[in-house]
Amino acid sequence: MSFTYDVKQEISGAQLDDRQARAQLAALLLVKATLHMNSHGTYLSFQVENASVAKHVWLLVKRLYTVEPRLAVLRKMRLKKNNIYRIVIEQGASRILEDLGILDDRGLHVKPDYDLIRSEKNARAFLQGCFLASGSVNSPRTANYHLEISVSHQELAESIRRIMDRFFLSARITERKSLWVVYIKAGDKIGDFLRLIDASNALLQFEDQRISRDFYNQMRRLDNCELANEMKSLKAARSQVEAIERIETMMSPEQIPQKIRDAMEIRKQHPEASLAELCDEIYKATGEIISKSGMKHRMTRIREMAAALGQDRRPNETDRQA
Repeated sequence: MSFTYDVKQEISGAQLDDRQARAQLAALLLVKATLHMNSHGTYLSFQVENASVAKHVWLLVKRLYTVEPRLAVLRKMRLKKNNIYRIVIEQGASRILEDLGILDDRGLHVKPDYDLIRSEKNARAFLQGCFLASGSVNSPRTANYHLEISVSHQELAESIRRIMDRFFLSARITERKSLWVVYIKAGDKIGDFLRLIDASNALLQFEDQRISRDFYNQMRRLDNCELANEMKSLKAARSQVEAIERIETMMSPEQIPQKIRDAMEIRKQHPEASLAELCDEIYKATGEIISKSGMKHRMTRIREMAAALGQDRRPNETDRQA
């Protein structure tokens, strides 16, 4: 089963008081239900692929309105041949919609009644219903964090985003084909959402994987940084050795200050050593205490001396013959 399935199954088992139950059912119907009319009147249909969600909706309707919804199980014949669970509410459909603030004399509403979601716990229950109806969240084992709720109306998407903003979740909205998608991509905010909708077990699993991945990524970045620094140090050391070779070829020892000669000798003996290690070797060889900045200054001086020599070279045999 998917991580989304586990989250929905956990939410479906949460305990709700009657007000929370109404807020959650309102979200489920706003997001996923369809209102039909025929010769016998109006009826509601609600269709999902998650058996836990279907059972939960069936129990909510029966508990709050003492009606007997019909449940049918259909079978997909294309692509993934999953079961589809369809709940039909024929008895008192209009009364239920009116009680939930979805239907009144002005017609159907596509966003929640404010009185229904005024309190924090009811707003949380509403978000639970939205996620149960059409939410999804990537497995914490995947590389990208992504949680979304897709709805048919922009007004409803804006309402969901505003409710999320009440809890500092910073959701965004995008249009995808004929749907409006409210989404969160930050891992810590997805964890906050799971906490908000009381998916405690899913939250623990998500945070465990997230922390492990973030720790691994941080260690990998540190390793890469250390490797880059090491490569940079080796490159600098090679250029210093080349500078030393040029100086020794083109200058006599008497022309070179003693401290610079000491630094040149230590670098030749330890071509891959760091500046800190060179400081230690200088101390061992001469007893001189020198800081890293002091050693860096001497290496810079060596490169400057080599650069100052330019293309000059000592006369070779051919030059003398000429």
